[in-house]
Amino acid sequence: MYLPDFDKLERKETPPEQHLKMNTILSVMTAVVSLTLAILLHRFFVVGKQNTPPLIYVTAGFLTAMFFWQAQTTWRNLQLKKQLAQRKGNPKSENAASITNPLNKAAKAKELHEPDFNDAVQHSVVENTTKRLSEKVPRKSR
Repeated sequence: MYLPDFDKLERKETPPEQHLKMNTILSVMTAVVSLTLAILLHRFFVVGKQNTPPLIYVTAGFLTAMFFWQAQTTWRNLQLKKQLAQRKGNPKSENAASITNPLNKAAKAKELHEPDFNDAVQHSVVENTTKRLSEKVPRKSR
């Protein structure tokens, strides 16, 4: 039976703050790029032009929607950062240890007891079924 090495898992764990930081950076970058592209698209293909294809308006609309989506994602990431900082500052808060290290409880658990194979079920239904074939069985005469 395979049991994971919790020490290795604990070292590889990335803290939630780092995930939130990267998500915030990517959200801000995506928001800036999408808004910039929407403005440039509007400036070069709509302002002062007649007969602008509808695809230009649709694309600008999608880019603007992406900007607002990434803006609200950035806002939520900042709120999560704030909540995480508050929970870390208050060690008595509920689930504070599991937020900082979810494997903490499992890593500090006692070692497993030795297995007891006395009541173990056989691996196969047919295992040991031919054991008695070598014995001579008295035959009844008719």
